Amino acid sequence: MYINFWYPIVRSEDLGDQPVKQKVLGVNLVAFRDKEGKAAVLSDTCVHRGGSLGGAWSAGDAPRIVDGCIVCPYHGWEFNGKGECVNIPSIGYGNKTPARAKIDSYPVQEKYGIVFAFLGDLPEEERPPLLDIEEYGQEGWRANSVLILEVGYNYERSIENALDPAHNEFVHPTHGFSGENRADYKVNDYDCEDHTQGWGFWFMHKFWAPPLKDDTWGDTKKDSSSTMAGGGTHGPNTVITHIIFNEEKQGFRQYFFEQPVDENHTRIFFVNMRNFMLDPEMDGPIHARNKVIAQQDIDVLLEVYPAQTPMSNAKEVLMPADKAIVAYREWLEKFDNSGWRIDTEAFHARNNKDVAFAIPSPERRTSKNWVLESIPTIQDRVERKAAAE
Repeated sequence: MYINFWYPIVRSEDLGDQPVKQKVLGVNLVAFRDKEGKAAVLSDTCVHRGGSLGGAWSAGDAPRIVDGCIVCPYHGWEFNGKGECVNIPSIGYGNKTPARAKIDSYPVQEKYGIVFAFLGDLPEEERPPLLDIEEYGQEGWRANSVLILEVGYNYERSIENALDPAHNEFVHPTHGFSGENRADYKVNDYDCEDHTQGWGFWFMHKFWAPPLKDDTWGDTKKDSSSTMAGGGTHGPNTVITHIIFNEEKQGFRQYFFEQPVDENHTRIFFVNMRNFMLDPEMDGPIHARNKVIAQQDIDVLLEVYPAQTPMSNAKEVLMPADKAIVAYREWLEKFDNSGWRIDTEAFHARNNKDVAFAIPSPERRTSKNWVLESIPTIQDRVERKAAAE
């Protein structure tokens, strides 16, 4: 898991008058809207006595927002969207609060029906950008409402599965060869190249698949001679899949913004774009179809061992069809070399024991006196890789 990237926090429609508490990268965050309705994302831990800002109040009351500030249920401290404590009831409302009475607040963008937060301390000019879905809102394209998938495995395994051109015939028999044509089957060759938005790579290949045996996609023409499929990544946690059914370029562009809850749990925010069957009445059937396909992946990935991707490719027997997996791991190595990978061993050794960790925010670059410790990161991938081999 990495700091210094944009992560989905909550669907826009799910962030109303009440705060939403989420665990991301192993730590608790809280999202809420201020008086103007602008989304804010903060560290969830109150620096007074460790109360949970997004936690329940006594008697099961919901978390409170007062004058655009989130209120700690333990002692009533009020924090604004910048993470500043503006009121401490015990010293009297309106009195000056200590400089150390602050928590990390993260840059926010609200796009595609999702509230994203930049979880890291890089200044704005150095941050990897949020992926731009170029066709979103454009004529001739329709987006399904955001689908959330909760899965019980590591997000890197999820990303690699979405990139894998060799699993369809076995995991998704409804749109692969289903074990037929054994004499002819192979994965066509393809090449990976860094994409224009940076921070990741891209590939496309001819996908030999028979015509669908049902009318799932209505009268859409689909044939094995022109079906193209491919994908790529943007940062460590965003994967893109393009499927082109025919020469008319009808198909899907799918975007999976993955939220690593911790090492073994992932929440996937799925945006499905299409340029055919644009009638809103088709949203439901397409959602249903995508859920079936996703469940096929989930069933297999829950049993993958080890739970996390190996540090060294030598620990697996990789084939030419795995070029995309190798390309993704090479990008992860670049992020490792930037010192952004979270040291989960050091984190678990102390977290929720003698220390409360927070993901460092950009404000830590310009001010001091922070109470919560920054989540530990690994600086030397070379040593870890050598040890793994």
